[in-house]
Amino acid sequence: MNERNVIYQKSVPGRTGYTLPDTKQREDDILAAIPQKYRRESDAALPEVTEGEAMRHFISLSVKNHHIDKGFYPLGSCTMKYNPKLNDKAASFTDFKEHHPMAPCSSAPGALRLMWDLERYLGEISGFAGVTLQPVAGAHGEFAGLLMMRAYHEHKGEKRTEIIIPDSAHGTNPASVTSVGYTTIQVKSNDKGVIPPEAVAEVMSDDVAGMMMTNPNTLGIFETHIKEIAAIVHEGGGLMYMDGANLNANMGIFRPGDVGFDMMHFNLHKTLSTPHGGGGPGGGAVGVKEELIKFLPFPVLDKDDDGKLFLNYDRPHSIGRLHSFYGHFANMVRAYAYIRNLGGAGLKRASEDAVLNANYLKELVREDYDLPYDITCMHEFVVSGNRQKANGVKTLDISKRLLDFGVHSPTNYFPLIVSEAMMIEPTETESRETLDYFASVMKQIAREAAETPEVVTSAPVNTPVKRLDEVGAARNLDVQYQD
Repeated sequence: MNERNVIYQKSVPGRTGYTLPDTKQREDDILAAIPQKYRRESDAALPEVTEGEAMRHFISLSVKNHHIDKGFYPLGSCTMKYNPKLNDKAASFTDFKEHHPMAPCSSAPGALRLMWDLERYLGEISGFAGVTLQPVAGAHGEFAGLLMMRAYHEHKGEKRTEIIIPDSAHGTNPASVTSVGYTTIQVKSNDKGVIPPEAVAEVMSDDVAGMMMTNPNTLGIFETHIKEIAAIVHEGGGLMYMDGANLNANMGIFRPGDVGFDMMHFNLHKTLSTPHGGGGPGGGAVGVKEELIKFLPFPVLDKDDDGKLFLNYDRPHSIGRLHSFYGHFANMVRAYAYIRNLGGAGLKRASEDAVLNANYLKELVREDYDLPYDITCMHEFVVSGNRQKANGVKTLDISKRLLDFGVHSPTNYFPLIVSEAMMIEPTETESRETLDYFASVMKQIAREAAETPEVVTSAPVNTPVKRLDEVGAARNLDVQYQD
């Protein structure tokens, strides 16, 4: 039986859970305003239930979904952390929420001041001279950065065609490279999980426009050879791009602009508290060094001779507009509120706690799962389920079993350079008790995989929806609940 029919089963003729306002118009007048083709020939077959019954029905549906406000969500590389409701409250202020984006700048001094300050906060955190808030996702930020990289080289009269990318890169990096018209050159990590400078030197040429690096990388390891790699790329005329998706491990500790990176994107929806996941709006602000500011997308927030803020479209070298209006303003408010609430010391503490939690959790599970890179990690770490696979239990099975304990799974099978990978990110907002619980569950699943593997391979059993036919679900997206 599908969920739609459940509410219809509760229907009793004559029950109502609503009242409609008196329109003070005759029915004939109302019908005259509706074209015939849009009129019903009979009443809609809606369930007749009380407001309380309808509310309980929809609440029961909502709690069947797993989300960060319900339970632990250690989705590596995605930073599914608790986001303070204070930030949502700030984003919902009436003057922010109801201001029309086409209203003149003179009517929005507060909104413009917030964006101006946020750009400078992000610049201070990252070490970059210029920031645009316009991109609306991490990948959109990558796209913007690569467009500016191309504009930079074209402005110099150069036509370069290649981008160097590590084998531990975020999955969006090669896609962004292709979308801009470049081709990728992949370099391999060494046995410590980082990129050696000599690997970059081997592929550096006059065709290379730049190199994209994520730091910490997707193994959760800090890239220790940045300065040497940046020197190689810069000597060859290229630029250094940092994927800032993992900036939540670095705030107040490491500034990318100080060590050789020329540009980077921020994931406001990961590092700076905007809710992440579910397909909602993101934020992919981009910071650049001084010589790249002229290529930033327009409009650029600027000040006139009287010191008043305005959106400047007179940017002859700009890569152009990347999004309608100026981006996702509500997410800018959330990021601003997060930064102002924590301050510099608080941001640093958040990163320190993220790193501490990850290393603590890694030590708790290391005896039960393979640890391909046995090194101090940053905000996340990667274990392998190869040991469990030998007993017929795959990483996917482990993740499905976690659901029975009220825990979302880690990221599966990524990064690709680790077989049966589970990328685990506890974030800075989880308590020691939560981490201990997760570790105990992981240990129990490891015992089950060794002693009773069928328990794991048949999971989940406690969830509203049991194990799905994933191939069928991918091909038929109209998935519904059935008994």
